[in-house]
Amino acid sequence: MPKRRPKTAVPVKRQADSTVALRNALAKQSKAALVDLLLEMARQDRTVFRQLTARLDVAAAPDELLAATRLAINDATDFDERDINRNFAYDYDAYAEVKRNLSRLIRSQQLPLAMQLSLELMQAGSRQVEMSDEGLMTDDIEDCLNVVIKALHEGQLPAHQVIAWCAAMLKSDRVGCIADKQLNKLLQAARVQ
Repeated sequence: MPKRRPKTAVPVKRQADSTVALRNALAKQSKAALVDLLLEMARQDRTVFRQLTARLDVAAAPDELLAATRLAINDATDFDERDINRNFAYDYDAYAEVKRNLSRLIRSQQLPLAMQLSLELMQAGSRQVEMSDEGLMTDDIEDCLNVVIKALHEGQLPAHQVIAWCAAMLKSDRVGCIADKQLNKLLQAARVQ
């Protein structure tokens, strides 16, 4: 009986990388044209804007940071009303932008502004948690708030301002569990002062 010959392996065509053509087209552009293209894309898409400012570590004036942080809070805490009581998708990158901007505000000596924005985050974020099934975004909200809480622990703000802020934060929490331990600890430390 004749032996079977092994099949010869047929070379598999490598799939062309889909970005090769784009890379080649971009490489032909001038630096100014590329900058214009990126700015145009950033104006049209806040996600692209956030990615570029984060990657390039763009410093902004406090009023610009205020506006950018409010937009990021809106994006982060947005949800479709039809998805209530479900584990709906949310914008992780927007939460990261909120945290980054709160840190920037604190570094630029704008702690009261960061406190105001964190209160807005607590109001909108706790509503998002309340409307979700399992509140998966709670950790992201707490990560943002912890930046401000830490700064208040280390800061020189008068105790009555810290106490008032903690009380407002706890009152704004619609689910009663977002950063409650950290806020109560800060509240107790402020009362001792």
